[in-house]
Amino acid sequence: MTRNRWIIFIALCLGILGVIVFTNKNTSTSTYSGDASKVITEGPIGDHVFGSQSGKVVLVEYGDYQCPGCETAYPMLKEISEEYKDQLTFVFRNMPLTNIHPNALAAATAAEAAGLQSKYYEYHNLLYEMQSEWKDASVSDRSKFFEKYAQQLGLNVDTFKTNLTSKEVSDKIARDRSTAASFNVTSTPTLVLNGQKLGQDVAFDKTKLKQAIDDELTKAGVKPPTASTQQ
Repeated sequence: MTRNRWIIFIALCLGILGVIVFTNKNTSTSTYSGDASKVITEGPIGDHVFGSQSGKVVLVEYGDYQCPGCETAYPMLKEISEEYKDQLTFVFRNMPLTNIHPNALAAATAAEAAGLQSKYYEYHNLLYEMQSEWKDASVSDRSKFFEKYAQQLGLNVDTFKTNLTSKEVSDKIARDRSTAASFNVTSTPTLVLNGQKLGQDVAFDKTKLKQAIDDELTKAGVKPPTASTQQ
């Protein structure tokens, strides 16, 4: 290769690298300007709320569907959110750690697509319960798994597949990620209770987490579930 061709080749490589760096920089610096401790209702897709609609006490989980720690915490958080469904507002926000979990973003996208057919938490639950089945799957195989879950939940699969590439879904995930900056979220799962990031010792301990929720409910003037229902 002549000297001139080398110069052209290097210039092209630097140009491509510059586009990649610029794109990544723009993505990483995206920020949410609202109050991330509250339920977000704006946008084509707002926060997915499970439980109380009052928003007096809001528990937000920043999670990654391929994260083993999130899978470990899932049964406890599901149990608590169901037990406190009349008092607690639970919100799951996407925080796919794509540098270590290559299927996490695709899973988040599938959950959001299911949400457009009003089956968000049903699909959310399936992703964690079936994580071992799809977490290490190839791109083609994971698509088959995700479509199977959609069919299992009675979704229109063709609509589901179309929504996987919708701007609404990608914008929702980007917004979820950007809100994490408000709480300095660097790992998953991270729990935020009424705007306060909880330590991992609380996030993985059912007794401590329930006590923290009870304290916030009491401060908000909301009666926690009766003692007889708390084991």
